Amino acid sequence: MQVVEANGASIPVLGFGTFRLEEREARRMVDAALGIGYRHIDTAQVYENEAGVGQAIEESSVSREEVFLTTKVWVDSFDRKSLPNSVDESLGKLRTEYVDLLLLHWPNPEVPLAETLEALNRVREEGKTRHIGVSNFTTRLLAEAVELSEAPLAANQVEYHPFLDQSRLLAAVRQHGMALTAYSPLARGKVAQDRTLQEIGERHGKTPAQVALRWLIQQEGVNAIPKASSRERAASNFDIFDFELSEEEMETIGGLRSPDGRLTSPAGLAPEWD
Repeated sequence: MQVVEANGASIPVLGFGTFRLEEREARRMVDAALGIGYRHIDTAQVYENEAGVGQAIEESSVSREEVFLTTKVWVDSFDRKSLPNSVDESLGKLRTEYVDLLLLHWPNPEVPLAETLEALNRVREEGKTRHIGVSNFTTRLLAEAVELSEAPLAANQVEYHPFLDQSRLLAAVRQHGMALTAYSPLARGKVAQDRTLQEIGERHGKTPAQVALRWLIQQEGVNAIPKASSRERAASNFDIFDFELSEEEMETIGGLRSPDGRLTSPAGLAPEWD
């Protein structure tokens, strides 16, 4: 599996996302994903499926050391007392002594970022996570987090797909030596209806979804975590390592972005986007 090197972390370029999978379904699909060949599994406290994810990894024939496991701390646990406790709870559910990457799920202006980063660094020092990072941080917040963190940040997990321009954020992430992890990489299924992606896919004998995922992982420093609720779809998403997009095709797909391409911007959580 190809990896993105990011401040000491080797992150598989393609991971399996578990957003909106309830616990039993997450267990079934993570087991399937590991069987297909995925070695990067992404979950979060707020998904309420960490126990299912942990059980699937524990019962898999794939060793824990081979799996790059990410979880995210929810915003109600960002203070220095709550964050370590929430991580201990996550580790218990995940049936592991550590995660490979621990992220702050959304910015929380109610708690000083310095306090949250201090707590995040502390759990890393205690060996409960190998790497730390953020999610849904803008370029401004990212710069602030990098400045405040003792340890280097490995990733910023954000929405990214062909219809959303993240060039400014991607440049910032690269400048900091980090990875950009793309969630909603298939734009909630919108890629399947796009004629440009269909045409490029026809040239390669691939689906529009496979083309969109290939476009993401061919970019320097980018990895993607598509979700799937069937083994067939998960296997199809994984089948992107036997072709390559030309420079012209990459540019054509990049031209699909639009100012209103963002799909995820929850009130009360979303920052002022770049």
